[in-house]
Amino acid sequence: MKELLHAIVYELVEDKTDITITADEPNEDGIIVYHLHVAADDMGRVIGKQGRIAKAIRTIMRAGAVRHNQKVMVEID
Repeated sequence: MKELLHAIVYELVEDKTDITITADEPNEDGIIVYHLHVAADDMGRVIGKQGRIAKAIRTIMRAGAVRHNQKVMVEID
């Protein structure tokens, strides 16, 4: 799942070397939280107008997680 998130974000940002993704251990509900860090200049590209791109990224990640019988959540820091 980390590779999927990286592939999506890699195409959106300009500073491709400053992408950092960390994953927490599953919580009591079995949800894995992925923390996405990008350069400050690229935050707008990842979030999008009114959060549309961020919402789309989260939707794709949830759909991909279903194929692996996981529950995921993406936080953009």
